[in-house]
Amino acid sequence: MSAGQDVQLDELDARLLTLLAGEPRIGVLECSRRLGVARGTVQARLDKLVDRGVIGGFGPDISPAAIGFGVTSFVTLEISQRHGHDPVTAHLAAIPEVLEAHTITGSSDLLCRIVARSNTDLQRVIDQIVSSEGIRRASTIIALAEQIPYRTLPLVRSAARAGSRSPSGGGAPGPA
Repeated sequence: MSAGQDVQLDELDARLLTLLAGEPRIGVLECSRRLGVARGTVQARLDKLVDRGVIGGFGPDISPAAIGFGVTSFVTLEISQRHGHDPVTAHLAAIPEVLEAHTITGSSDLLCRIVARSNTDLQRVIDQIVSSEGIRRASTIIALAEQIPYRTLPLVRSAARAGSRSPSGGGAPGPA
């Protein structure tokens, strides 16, 4: 599924996603019991959510800080247009401390979230990042504290409410 497609969620989808987010190891049978729907319904919904790209995985949510990477920073990169994004992206993908990278608009070309063990280690990671000849400039911002962790459930609930109000968006709303 492409990123731009409109995926409708209903209240059952939202309840299922909320349940899975709170208890990722819960089984399909227990989900069906708690949601008050048939096991086949839960499995069909899960399959549909995976196929549509709503659910991207069932792996553990790993905390970099808990495994020794307590410094988080955001780095914007200006790349050489002559080299393009692909070699820079391949270079960044080879650095374990680069958690994600996004092409952006504005004065920079890429935004990366990176982690390090300490500020000294952060310098090592930045040096490794800028060692690519395709990177012209880097600007780093160190995150002092996480105020709102990465989250999607408020968005899921909002989408389900909007979907249940639209004429083509799902069935009757259920309990939240």
